[in-house]
Amino acid sequence: MTPTFSIPPSVSRVTETLEKAGFEAFLVGGCVRDLFLGKAPKDWDVTTNANPDQIINLFPKTFYENEYGTVGVVNEDEVDESIKIVEVTPYRTEGAYTDNRRPDFVSFNATLADDLQRRDFTINAIALSVSKNEVEDPFMGRVAIQKGVIETVGNPKARFEEDALRILRAIRIQAEIGFEIEPETKKGIEDASFLLTKIARERIRDEFVRMIMSREPMKAINLCHELGLLKYIAPELEDAIGVEQNQAHVFDVWTHLLKSLQHAADREWPLHIRLAALFHDISKPETRRKSKESGEWTFYGHEVLGARKTKTILENLKFSKEIISTVVKLVRWHMFFSDTEQITLSAVRRMIANVGKDLVWDLMNLRMCDRIGTGRPKEDPYRLRKYKSMIEEVMHDPVSVGMLAIDGGELMKETHIPASPKIGYILHALLEETLENPAFNTKEILLKKAKELAIFSEEELKKRGESGKEKQEIEEGKILKKIRGKYKVQ
Repeated sequence: MTPTFSIPPSVSRVTETLEKAGFEAFLVGGCVRDLFLGKAPKDWDVTTNANPDQIINLFPKTFYENEYGTVGVVNEDEVDESIKIVEVTPYRTEGAYTDNRRPDFVSFNATLADDLQRRDFTINAIALSVSKNEVEDPFMGRVAIQKGVIETVGNPKARFEEDALRILRAIRIQAEIGFEIEPETKKGIEDASFLLTKIARERIRDEFVRMIMSREPMKAINLCHELGLLKYIAPELEDAIGVEQNQAHVFDVWTHLLKSLQHAADREWPLHIRLAALFHDISKPETRRKSKESGEWTFYGHEVLGARKTKTILENLKFSKEIISTVVKLVRWHMFFSDTEQITLSAVRRMIANVGKDLVWDLMNLRMCDRIGTGRPKEDPYRLRKYKSMIEEVMHDPVSVGMLAIDGGELMKETHIPASPKIGYILHALLEETLENPAFNTKEILLKKAKELAIFSEEELKKRGESGKEKQEIEEGKILKKIRGKYKVQ
């Protein structure tokens, strides 16, 4: 018996419109699989016996920009991005896949059974009639869902030769939904892995990103290695296998990188942090040396070489310049010195200058991944919390003469007072005014007040300035107390 699913009105209207016009209409593919898994589909696909022109004529706004019959039906008033576009594709059969990626031709003279037979995995070859709440499942996809297995529709060799990207898709789906790949399909992946050389790097990158962004990226990367696929994605990672580290690390470099990545996924951090976690120690294998003094392994300069290697890997996978720049920067500076007993605020400022204010907190998160990847149970120890406190102290714009809307040069020009201590006294006197009323911090108001102050003696101005400095220190003290309380440090 088919359970009753909650289908968004914007989706059901599409199938109803097709059926009222005399056509068949079924939800199909990943959205049906997700419904049976109790998950909200990320997108919605409909299949029908209407041809592209007939589909286009039934809806007020559509787009048709491909050669495979898929028409995008646009729901303009829909807020939910997953429903804004519903893809409607005619039933189709396909010709040979001479490039191991796309059919040489497609035919819309087909039935629903024909259409389901051409699909990749049985869990994606289920069709659901919304109006009848009935399922067409000729390849026992629901049984595969119940068992939690990924298996091809028919012969694995034929399916992967048709579209070699299905090889990576199987790994990605496993990582996303937690299913296991059944043995025959797994062997088919191993046997057909060489076909990935024919796939565009952009397509490989897209599946790799979805693996990285899944809930189990560590499992996905391990399986890519096990089935001989990693050499077609980022072969440099395999150099880390079995590379022992020093006593601070429980795991070899390979396991350390994967555990760092998995922690980033567990925390649901974004792609650039996950990629940096995966690649941050990528150059440890070639920089490893045995210390003559301690007998420990050293990896001097691995962050510098690692940044270069990471750049090469990401460029090869056709990542955007923005993501490459961000990840490379995080890898390059992940070895910042964080001993708060010795570090100074000026050193923290230099670190922020290196990585940039926008990335400094991501760098802290990468450091947490690195720490968990070593086998240490605590991601955020006192020392790292103290370092965060120091960062916030440096990042915070304290109440000081530097925040005034005018500077010493402008003051000298407007008051005709030469460079002297008096200029400093006036600035601090103005600071006192802005501490009392922040609304005074405009160039017009401060210049007016500065001209009024210019008639006072240095002694009187000094007195006013000292009062301003004292208030500044009190305000900064309050801010620092709040920051340090936030991180539970002294």
